[in-house]
Amino acid sequence: MFEMIIGLEVHIQLNTKTKIFCSCPTSFGEKPNTNVCPVCLALPGALPVLNKEAVKKAISFGTAVNATVHKKSIFNRKNYFYPDLPKGYQISQFEIPIVENGELYIDFEDGSSKRIGITRAHLEEDAGKNMHEGDHSLVDLNRAGTPLLEIVSDPDIRSAEEAVLYLKKLHSIVRYLDISDANMQEGSFRCDVNISIRPKGDEKLYTRVEIKNLNSFKFIQKAIEYEFNRQCEAWEDGIYEDEVYQETRLFNTTTGETRSMRGKEDSAEYRYFPDPDLLPVILTEEMIQEGKNIPELPDSKVKRYVEELGIKKYDASVITASVESAKYFENMIQEGADAKMSVTWLTVELAGRLETGNVLEEKVPSATLAHLVKRISDGTISGKAAKDVLDYLVEKGGEVDSIIDELGLKQVNDDSAIEKIVDEILSNNQDKVKEYKAGKEKLFGFFVGQTMKASRGSANPAKVNEILKKKLS
Repeated sequence: MFEMIIGLEVHIQLNTKTKIFCSCPTSFGEKPNTNVCPVCLALPGALPVLNKEAVKKAISFGTAVNATVHKKSIFNRKNYFYPDLPKGYQISQFEIPIVENGELYIDFEDGSSKRIGITRAHLEEDAGKNMHEGDHSLVDLNRAGTPLLEIVSDPDIRSAEEAVLYLKKLHSIVRYLDISDANMQEGSFRCDVNISIRPKGDEKLYTRVEIKNLNSFKFIQKAIEYEFNRQCEAWEDGIYEDEVYQETRLFNTTTGETRSMRGKEDSAEYRYFPDPDLLPVILTEEMIQEGKNIPELPDSKVKRYVEELGIKKYDASVITASVESAKYFENMIQEGADAKMSVTWLTVELAGRLETGNVLEEKVPSATLAHLVKRISDGTISGKAAKDVLDYLVEKGGEVDSIIDELGLKQVNDDSAIEKIVDEILSNNQDKVKEYKAGKEKLFGFFVGQTMKASRGSANPAKVNEILKKKLS
């Protein structure tokens, strides 16, 4: 039996208006090679100037993960040659990163949690983008120089599930801080997986393999599972040293396999040295304090929801997984909706009716769903009828009360009206009344069902139960 050892390197594009070392815009999807200048094209004599906003965003992240934020950090040149890296080196941080020794906690469905260490987070510039068409390649340098924060985890992750939970938590934190849009499809949040195996009980670290540029939680999980099995099979077949060596691999999303891309370099091969064009980054106390002014994060919200609203920890974790759903839920509470009922109608009923990627507020506004929950609470409609209203809202939109009237779903709460229906049901089923009174108590459900059917679902179920018990006693 083997266990996997995983460390993750996550690159997030910071949402500054301009690039990290020049004033070119960082917009996505522009015409190729239009957002470029002498600095990001590496023309002779062009000098980099550090973007202060990128530094502030790095400080915010360090604060969020309880890390050390170094008052002094250094930019280095990392030398390697690719068509999309005009200078022939990347400006990055090596010896002294801006953020070091952080942590975050991942939560499991059973209520337990696990600490994952964050080794470092450092600032660097992104490269451009290669596009391959048939027998030739094109280079778009619009992305070259976009500010990146590279977040490196400790090798604390032991399964594909833990890796995905870590990445989702990290994605959530980044979105809460509003330091990146973290759009995985556009490459704003992408991951490199470092994975090795060892026999269970062994403390030694063996050869690690890097899987490069993964930008989907689903594919990250599949890539880890495939690579783990590949390495295990090589060990069991006695060919581990021949098959598993330090290299960079790519994941083929069509075949579900990883394949070799190139040998993996050690840090010495990058020939790091301090960038002579950039002074050390010295943080002022004002910048540090400004960076510490961060919004309430998922873990704090979970704790508050559990303590103040009385909802389950797991439900609170589901709600706070994205900043959008947390805001939506809090808006519902502010509108006066019951907290526990809001959890169900947001995370189960509404979520179950929306396609992935739908924006909650655009599809069904939080005030509208809160109004629907309040109409269930005050007895205007039943929970079953509310599902019909929600179906209507998702499909066509509208106002809750108008839809209730249009569909004729208003719940009957008048005791005399319900009594009249109950009396008719009991009168028409005297044989079953005798059986019930003789001890066949399961028939109670029959009477409830018949009453609800006769009222076309409009009778208040609680009142139906109450009146039936009284009549049958």
